[in-house]
Amino acid sequence: MLTENIDYYFNADGLMVFTKEYHLKRGYCCKNQCLHCPWNFRVKKRYTQIKK
Repeated sequence: MLTENIDYYFNADGLMVFTKEYHLKRGYCCKNQCLHCPWNFRVKKRYTQIKK
């Protein structure tokens, strides 16, 4: 069972945000770029060079 302010909280927009503690309990990265991801998953940005 989830506990408010430990596993999640509601942000200013009223959206549920999972905490680092919740993610650690779950035990794996979902690769959705979560705000409090303990695995620091970030999609690598691809940069392209523009030729002039």
